[in-house]
Amino acid sequence: MVRVAGVHDVEVGEMSSGVGERWTYLGPQGTFTEQAARLLVDRLCADIPGGTVELAPVAGVSAALGAVRSGAADAACVALESSVEGAVPLTQDELTHGDPLMITAEAYVPITFDLLVRPGTDLASIRTVGAHPHGHAQIREWLATNLPDAEAVMAASNAAAAESVGNGELDAAAAAPVAGPRYGLVTLAGDIGEIRDAVTRFVLLRRPGPPPPATGNDRTSLVLSVGNHPGSLLAVLGEFASRGINLTRLESRPARSKLGVYVFLVDADGHLAEPAMAEVLSTLVRRSALLRLLGSYPRIEGINVPLPEFATDRAYRDAADQVIRWQRGEWG
Repeated sequence: MVRVAGVHDVEVGEMSSGVGERWTYLGPQGTFTEQAARLLVDRLCADIPGGTVELAPVAGVSAALGAVRSGAADAACVALESSVEGAVPLTQDELTHGDPLMITAEAYVPITFDLLVRPGTDLASIRTVGAHPHGHAQIREWLATNLPDAEAVMAASNAAAAESVGNGELDAAAAAPVAGPRYGLVTLAGDIGEIRDAVTRFVLLRRPGPPPPATGNDRTSLVLSVGNHPGSLLAVLGEFASRGINLTRLESRPARSKLGVYVFLVDADGHLAEPAMAEVLSTLVRRSALLRLLGSYPRIEGINVPLPEFATDRAYRDAADQVIRWQRGEWG
């Protein structure tokens, strides 16, 4: 059974003795990202060398991924997309433009916001409310109704805003309920998010290596780069359709080369160990359209759309066998 070693703010270069792996995440303690990381530790316990994981909170997503790239950490847990605000641009840009990293797992975390304050604080005395920009997007309506004169202060994370409240730098924070006890705060108003049942998808990133084995319900993530001419994106997407592969996400991000040039981040049902996915990836390489493969990994929420009969593993095997028979001169 894997345990989570004592979670504390540490220098990423200082690995505690006896710890099997170190994972970084967006700190400080009490973030939704920490919650996602703990879910992943529990789920992946049997696959973690050494039997323990130390969770190291760091100041930002870039710092978390930088520690993995440098070898100071084995993995990083970061937010990839929100059901309310969509993609997390910084994470997408890091995956697209930084040194290659591989997604090996995902976790979905329900997002609930409480208004956290120091004991004795009442609503009338609140002048500043801190949260991550995505957090503010989810409490905008509540603030407009209940604290119309309060200043919305952007923080690196919702937990960092809670920490600032505990330090006396802010009057209130919108954060996960678990952040309250960590920073000596109490809930003045609960579940203040505008969107009920909001969920954020987090991913676990490692340095490139063999992907997790196929499970039959997997996701493959990649970055496409296509020519800037009519039909270029349609032609590439048609490669997926012709092999019966379902796309679940398609988003554009600036290519950073010049204005008006974009890359496309794609999620697709399936695993690169499956013939249909392997073939489409090979075709994308031949087309010079595959900028980066981000990984094939178990899908945690939802079920893959079944492949049509012509794209199943058996169909590929039967077709390959038929071609071999023709090559041997067996035309019967």
